[in-house]
Amino acid sequence: MLDTNITGTIYLLHKVARDMRARGAGRILVTGSIAGFIPGSYQAVYNATKSFLNSFCFALREELEDSGVTVTCLMPGVTATDFFERADLMDTKVGRSEKASAQEVAMDGFDAMMRGDAEIISGWRNKLQVATANITPAQILAKKHAQITAPGTAGQ
Repeated sequence: MLDTNITGTIYLLHKVARDMRARGAGRILVTGSIAGFIPGSYQAVYNATKSFLNSFCFALREELEDSGVTVTCLMPGVTATDFFERADLMDTKVGRSEKASAQEVAMDGFDAMMRGDAEIISGWRNKLQVATANITPAQILAKKHAQITAPGTAGQ
């Protein structure tokens, strides 16, 4: 997960951003997550990598500010992909929960990137969740996250 979410992303961005900066134009879209705002009980590494990506995007955007290159961070919430099956989370509340359409999330990200926005939190519920996370103590967030991600919680 660290190699995919952090090392791989940094490697690819280093390759393309340098060329974009040299051309004086380009758009970069990185998939962060609202998970990056929440201590991820039972998903600690995943949430931590998304926190890194969220932060990295804003820093890179600032570094490239006057270069003609924009960086947009797409921060979706629970999205309908194969992630939950691959991560063996189908026995959890979050695994069984209603999910956003992957197509809608992708369009939100693409549209924000084309506008040159710094960020897009896809979905009004996710915007509310991030706003709440920004004012809630981390220990409480970790406990609430455990309630939806702990194995065997799907039926509760």
